[in-house]
Amino acid sequence: LSFVGHVPFGLICHPDKEHLLYPLGCTVVIQDLASKKQTFLHGHNNNVSCVVVSRSGTYVASGQVTFMGFKADIILWDFQKKELLARLSLHKGKIEGLAFSPNDLYLVSLGGRDDGSVVVWNISRREAVCGSPASARSAGNATVVECSGCRDEMFVTAGNGTIRVWELDLPNRKIRPTECQTGQLRRVITSLKVTDDENYFYVGTSSGDVLKVNTNSKLMTEYGPQKKFSLGVTALLLLKTGDLIVGTGGGIVALCKGSDYKAMKRIQVQGGVTSLTCRGQGHQFFVGTNTCQIYRINFTAFKEELIATCHNEAVHDIVFPLGTSDLFATCSKNDIRVWHTPENRELLRIVIPNMTCCAIEFMRDGKSIISAWNDGKIRAFMPETGRLMYVINNAHSLGVTAIAATNDCKWIISGGGEGQVRVWAIGEKTRKLEVILKEHISAVSCIKIKKNDQECITASLDGTCVIWDIVRFIRKQMILANTLFKCVCYHPEEYQLITSGTDRRIAYWEVFDGSAIRDLEGSLSGSINGMDITSDGAYFVTGGDDHLVKMWDYNEGTVTRVGVGHSGNITRLKICPGNKYIVSVSADGAILLWKYPDLP
Repeated sequence: LSFVGHVPFGLICHPDKEHLLYPLGCTVVIQDLASKKQTFLHGHNNNVSCVVVSRSGTYVASGQVTFMGFKADIILWDFQKKELLARLSLHKGKIEGLAFSPNDLYLVSLGGRDDGSVVVWNISRREAVCGSPASARSAGNATVVECSGCRDEMFVTAGNGTIRVWELDLPNRKIRPTECQTGQLRRVITSLKVTDDENYFYVGTSSGDVLKVNTNSKLMTEYGPQKKFSLGVTALLLLKTGDLIVGTGGGIVALCKGSDYKAMKRIQVQGGVTSLTCRGQGHQFFVGTNTCQIYRINFTAFKEELIATCHNEAVHDIVFPLGTSDLFATCSKNDIRVWHTPENRELLRIVIPNMTCCAIEFMRDGKSIISAWNDGKIRAFMPETGRLMYVINNAHSLGVTAIAATNDCKWIISGGGEGQVRVWAIGEKTRKLEVILKEHISAVSCIKIKKNDQECITASLDGTCVIWDIVRFIRKQMILANTLFKCVCYHPEEYQLITSGTDRRIAYWEVFDGSAIRDLEGSLSGSINGMDITSDGAYFVTGGDDHLVKMWDYNEGTVTRVGVGHSGNITRLKICPGNKYIVSVSADGAILLWKYPDLP
C-alpha cells in the first residue's frame, strides 16, 4: 500500500505489460497489474534512489543512497526468479541514474553530486569496463543518463548546463564524450529520451521547455513550446508515432506535436509528475506523481484514472473499527484516509490542509471517527462520507497528541503536548469539558481505557505512566521509568500492562499497585514506538526505529516471528480483529499489511 513518488522516473511498466515496478524505501516492489499481488526485492541497506528495467525485461537494476564517503551499491536482479545476481559498488554517496544498453550488454551508472563519475559495467561478467568524470569542470552536475535505442556503444548524459553524447571504445576500455551545443540557451536538464533510430534525442528542462538535439551533429535543432510549462518538464515519454508526452512539475500531462511542441491535449493530475511509463506500444501509459499517486491514462481518450494512492508524509496512527478487519483508518499530515483491506484501496480521504493529525480512534458505535490535531483541536467526522460532525476548539494548548473514547461512547479522553489529560462529555449536540487531570509534565503519547470504563492509563514522554480512576477522577497509580514512554497496552484480562519507549525495553507492570514484573530487551537499536496485543493476550507485536515488526509470546517473553519490510521508522502497528492481518505504518508514509502467522 505504498508508492514512493519522489524518486525520479521510479515507476516503470515492465515490457511483459503485466507488472509495474517502483521503489519503496530500501525495497523494490514488483506489482502484478491484474491481481495486484506484490513481490519485494530486498537487498539494499538504505533508500533506493533509482530503478531501471532492461529492454528485454530480463534484468532489473537499482541504485541506492548511502552516507557521505561510503560506497553506494547498485544491485542487478533477475526479474523472472526475483533474485539478486550481483552487487556492483564503485560510486560513493548516491546513484543518480542507471540505464541498460539495448541488447543487455552493458549497464551505465551515474554517480551523485559527491561522486560525479559515470561508469560502464559489463553485465555478463558483472564488472566495470571503464569510468570517467561525468561532466566537464566548467559545467554543472549530470543527473540523467539514457542509452541509445539500437547501438550498445552509445549513451547520453545530461544535467545542469551539460549535455554529452558518449561513445564506448571497448578495445581501449575508454568512454569518449562529445559536448552538445545549445547555442545561447542555458538550461538545467531534468529528463531525457533518445529516439529508437538514435538520430535525435529530446531533453526536458527545469525552465519548462523541450530541446531536440541531433545525435550526429551534436547540435540543438529545435526547441519549444513558446509558452513554457510551469514548474519545469520533469518527465518525457516518446511514442512510436514520434509524438511526445510531457509531464510537468505542475501536474500537467500533455501531448505535444510538431516542431513547436504545442500541447494538443492536456490533463491535470494531483502533485508534480515524477514518472511516465508506457505499457506495450503506448496505447496506455502510467503516471507517477510526488504526492504518491499512480494514474493510468488511455492514449486515445486521454483521460486519467487513479489506480493507486498512498500517504506522502509520515503516518502517525492506524486504527480498526470494532469487530471488522475489512476497514482501517490511518492519519498523516493534511489528511485521514480510510482503506479497504481486501482490495487494498482507499475508500475515503478527509483533508484538513496544512494540519497534522496525530491520533485517531473509531467510536465503538461506529458513528464517528474522532481525531487529534496539532492545532489543538479535536475533530469528529462521519465514517462514510467524511463530513465534519463537530470540532472541540482549544482542546489543548500545544496540540492534541493522543485520544481515546470510552466504550459507552459518552466520554472522550484526550492528551496534549503540554501534558494535560482532559475528559470531555459528549452529548447529542453538546461537548463539555468535564475535568482536567494534571500530572504529566510532557506530551501524552498513548491513552488506553479499561473495558468497564472506570479506569484508564496514560503514557507520557516525561517518563511516567499514570493509572487514573475516571469515575472519581483521581490518580490511582504512577509508573516511573528512565525512558520516554511511547506506547502502553492493557493485557486483555486487565490485571497487567506492558509499556515501551525510547529505552528499547518492554516492561510488564502490575495494574493493582504499579510494581514491575519483568523487563525485556525489545530491540537492539532505536526506540519502540508501537505495540498491540492479541484479544486472548497470548501474543503481542512491537515495531520501532529498527524497522522490524516483532511478534512476542506474552508469557515466555520471547520473539516468535520477525517481519522485515519497512525502510522508515515504524510509528504504530495494530493486529486486526479476528487475527487475520497485522498492519504497520511508518514515518516514510508506507502502510504494510502482514499475514498473521499460524501460531500454536
